[in-house]
Formats: sequence, structure tokens, C-alpha cells
Amino acid sequence: MTDIATPKTWFITGASSGFGRAFAEHALSLGDNVVATARSPAKLQALVAQAPDRMLAAKLDVDQPGDAQAAIDAAVARFGRIDILINNAGYGLVGALEETPDAELRAIMDTNFFGAMAVIRAALPVLRAQRSGAIVNISSLGGQLSYPGFSAYSASKFAIEGASEALAQEVAPFGIKVLIVEPGQFRTDLAGAGMRHMPILDAYQDTVGPTRAFAHDMHRTQPGDPRKAAAAIVKALEAEQTPLRLQLGVDAIEAVRNHAQALLADLAAWEAVGAATAHDDA
Repeated sequence: MTDIATPKTWFITGASSGFGRAFAEHALSLGDNVVATARSPAKLQALVAQAPDRMLAAKLDVDQPGDAQAAIDAAVARFGRIDILINNAGYGLVGALEETPDAELRAIMDTNFFGAMAVIRAALPVLRAQRSGAIVNISSLGGQLSYPGFSAYSASKFAIEGASEALAQEVAPFGIKVLIVEPGQFRTDLAGAGMRHMPILDAYQDTVGPTRAFAHDMHRTQPGDPRKAAAAIVKALEAEQTPLRLQLGVDAIEAVRNHAQALLADLAAWEAVGAATAHDDA
């Protein structure tokens, strides 16, 4: 989708580190323009220094009403269009559902889901007017399945995936693509500063304890390379038939495949029971 002769403009949330920074650096390496956003634009200055003529750092806290529209307006004022919107801002949370207070559940939904939806709504008038562009929503393998301790995090990612699946059908007539990205373990800050840990109840040590240990121990040891993830996303967007979902990493591919197979097995095993629920005169 990226052509050096006609640079594309990327709009990236959560660009100060991890995936967001890697996506921005990859876009710059392609000769494209980048609107990098973060709650603290000061953290983006090293990115700006790489290509001041093709970089715009903008403030965007997805939890703050109005920030998304202001950042989109700034992007269009600087570069005239938006070609690739990447919703990357978000964080993780580890804790059993009973360990997770209502305020924490609402906070992760506000950032990971409602924040992304606000950015999309702000960008859609621009993309529709262009009759082109792509919306890339960074989900997780946890957007297709879940594990003990990731109920809140997966809920936020499941929500993104449900909205994205409908959105893809809504905007296809305008020439807009939607891509859901489901990474496995990548070397970002998600398991470090990007992970919130809930208070521990002893009752869940056997089920959630291993997840806590996994989330802690994987920090800075993950096999996935965020720059290679960026290249994979570009390849998917350039394809004539862009997939709705793109799993990144062998762990994500295997987990999603196994989950789909288990779903199909349950469907087959319980098909007769589920089908026998119609009115007798139906």
C-alpha cells in the first residue's frame, strides 16, 4: 500500500514506545509521513528528529474527550490526508475477574476500546471523503481467546474485534480497509510499564498465579520483533485481498488455530441440541 513516489500518511496512537514507535520508524523508512501521537508529545521528539519534514508529533490521550478530533485535524492540516490509521494505544491488566474492581474494568475499556472508537469516528469523515485508507486496530491473540487472569484485558480486545468486524462491512463501499492485528508475544513494554496487576486473592493462586508469573517473566524476552510486525501489516494492507484478521507470531497462530478447532468440535458435538430449539410449527 506504500509507494515512495506518493508518500502515505500514517496516524499512529501510542507511538512513544513499543509497537507504536516501531510502526512509526518503519513508516519513515519507507519514505512515508507520520503523525505520531502520545499523551506526552515530548516523548516523541527522538522520532521527530529522524525526519522533521515528514513527522508530526501530536498530543492524544485517548481517554480525553476532544483529543482525537484535535489530533486528526492537526494531521490533515499538516499532510492533507490520512492513509493508514493505527489504533495502538492501550495497556494490559492481570487479575481474576473477582480481583478486578469496577473502576479498573471501566478504565481498561475506556482506554483500549472507547479510546480507539473515538479515534476511528474522528478519522472516518476524512477517510470517506478520500474514498480510500486503512484502519488497523491492534488487538491481541487475547482478542480471540482468553486465559485465567486476562478477563478484563480480553474483554477490551474482544470488544475491538466485534466493532471492527462490523466496521469493515460498513466502510468497504468507501474504499476503506479494516485490519484486526492479533499479536502474540512481542518485545514491547506491554509486560512492563504497560501491564497493571490487580490485588491478589489467595483463592485464585492456582489459576491466575501462573498467568501473573508468565506476564512478569516474559518482559524483554518475547520472541516477536515489532519492526517485523510493521512490515507484515504493510504486506497485508498491500494485498489485493487484505485479511480481516492477521495473527502475528507462531504463538498467536497456534493459539488461534487450536481455539478455532475446539470451537468447531463443540459446535459439532452440540449441533443437534442447539438445532432442536425451534417451535414445532417452524
